[in-house]
Amino acid sequence: MRNKLIKKMGMVLLVATLSLSGCGSSDKMKDGFYTAEMSEYSHGWKEYICILVKADKIVYVEFNAKDPSGYIKAWDNAYMTEMKSVTGTYPNEYTRYYAAQLIDGQGSEEIDALSGASHSHSNFLRLSAAAIEQAKKGDDATAIVTSETE
Repeated sequence: MRNKLIKKMGMVLLVATLSLSGCGSSDKMKDGFYTAEMSEYSHGWKEYICILVKADKIVYVEFNAKDPSGYIKAWDNAYMTEMKSVTGTYPNEYTRYYAAQLIDGQGSEEIDALSGASHSHSNFLRLSAAAIEQAKKGDDATAIVTSETE
């Protein structure tokens, strides 16, 4: 009788362990490239993010904005000069800064905003969250994030 009880308890424990071992595994990111972009252009630019995931880690991030022709905001030297003189930062600086923090924090919400790039910071947080959700699902379709009205 005691032997049967021990066997039953062992089976219950084994089943519970196996069923619980799957918990949380759906939160793992699948390998691949994942993209999210804003739904609308703001001041002629549409921000986007592309992340590369390998072994459940974000290993590369591109955060930038493009105009309707596909021209990248960080390449616009005239815009850079004007923005830096007004705000103290510019797209090629803050996009890399935010991307590096995402890689370091692996998706944590604790990404510091740079003064002069707070609107982009807000979009970056929303875009990165959407791309990470795509990575968890293994869905390589571009996620569209609803733009906020300014």
